[in-house]
Amino acid sequence: MTGTEADGQPTKRELRRGLLAVRSGLTADDAQEAAAALAEHALELTELAGARTVAAYVSVGSEPGTRALLDALHARGTRVLLPVLLPDNDLDWAAYEGPGSLVRVRHQGKIELLEPSGARLGPQAVLTADAVLLPGLAVDERGARLGRGGGSYDRVLARLERSGADPALVVLLYDREVVAHLPVEAHDHPVHAVVTPSGVRRFR
Repeated sequence: MTGTEADGQPTKRELRRGLLAVRSGLTADDAQEAAAALAEHALELTELAGARTVAAYVSVGSEPGTRALLDALHARGTRVLLPVLLPDNDLDWAAYEGPGSLVRVRHQGKIELLEPSGARLGPQAVLTADAVLLPGLAVDERGARLGRGGGSYDRVLARLERSGADPALVVLLYDREVVAHLPVEAHDHPVHAVVTPSGVRRFR
């Protein structure tokens, strides 16, 4: 459906467009300040403090910044897995070995990404994670997450479910991206918590 839903609520496509427009208006200072606060709150999460392996991602563009968080996790000895985008939009994984281990990769028809340069561990590597940090554009009061629409993390979450793995699912957002209600489809997986620059909220 390309317009509003039958009940008058905006569709996922419309929501994405509006949320991305707001993000694009952030200044560099705003983004840097938000990234520092986000890292501070995320590092206090018990789900991350006790995790031996965390699957994360490198933020790009106007996404809430993750670089400070990645470096802090790596520095305290946590094994951090980062995604490598495959041609079919699925994700492979490789270990993060510090800022110098990232390379810029331009995928055909997509934005340039920073990806880990180390050995590829395979799509199944995410099953070893105790916590998975998810990108997104919004989350609602039930823990429903709105992604960017590429489907990569839908595959990751389906893989986790099929295997019986049960890591903590945490989405990283700006404060205004925690909303009352989002449209939900059958394949959507709720998250356990959201971290924003102002703090942490958990969902049942």
